[in-house]
Amino acid sequence: MPAEGKSDMERIGLFSETGYITIGDKYVSHYMRPFNEAASKNRQMLPGGTKTLSALQAGYFEPQFVRIFDGEAYSNPVQLRRRYRLAESKKNLGKAFLPSNGDKLPCGLGSYYGTIGGSYAYFSPQLKARERYIPPGKNFYTNPGKKGTGYGYANLTIGEQFPHEPDGYEVERINAKKAQEEHKRLLKGGPFKLNLYPQEYFDMNPYFNDKPLPPVKKPPPEKPIAPPFKPSSPAKKVRGMKGGTFDPYPSHSADPYVIKKSEAVATNKERKIFHPPAGPKSRPVKSIITLNVTRSLNGKNYKTAHLTSY
Repeated sequence: MPAEGKSDMERIGLFSETGYITIGDKYVSHYMRPFNEAASKNRQMLPGGTKTLSALQAGYFEPQFVRIFDGEAYSNPVQLRRRYRLAESKKNLGKAFLPSNGDKLPCGLGSYYGTIGGSYAYFSPQLKARERYIPPGKNFYTNPGKKGTGYGYANLTIGEQFPHEPDGYEVERINAKKAQEEHKRLLKGGPFKLNLYPQEYFDMNPYFNDKPLPPVKKPPPEKPIAPPFKPSSPAKKVRGMKGGTFDPYPSHSADPYVIKKSEAVATNKERKIFHPPAGPKSRPVKSIITLNVTRSLNGKNYKTAHLTSY
């Protein structure tokens, strides 16, 4: 029991407190300490480097090609099936079970197998021939009782009924037309027009005119043009036919048709054409910007040149 403080039984419920493992160890600060300190010490796992995809053995994980059925004997599936059937047949205690009779035909609804007398014609589902059905005649028709009080219903009163008034086709339109004609007959003259009514300066229709049009002017009759005078025959001249010429035809010449060549124009003494001397010819010209750049930046000052701003 300690001299001061509570006992171990009171503190932790034990007779004596167990000793600690880290008693006397040096304190190690966790500040700036790596998460996995052992990963940076001693020799680590070194992979063999990346491998390229190829058909060689270097493209696989194993150093040599490993077969799946290495050292396994050849097995015949047909022989294995026969051995399995023989082993199963040895488990049978006797011969195979054979029924006393063969298979029976089905018996039930729609089948007469196994019955004593077979089928009967009385139970046949086929319909019998029937005579043609003749419906009975119609009964007598009577007028049903009349309904209503008489007001607004025809043929319900004791005395005479209302006489029938014919209703013509489009009576309203015909009556309106007659009323319009009677109204026009009572009018005296046309509608009243006031000349002081304000109107627009330009009419909407430029071709509209209140004044009546003048009568159409008839064109003057055309005078017939007399045909030109033509003499009966031209005057005859002496010395026969001339074809409209003053003199008779010249005599025929047998000279062939030859094109005359035009002579060259005589110019100088040597008879050569005069060519003026050629004028000044154009040549490429540098722009003003290129000249300024060449003057300000050349082979002597390109190392010490600086940018000039204006």
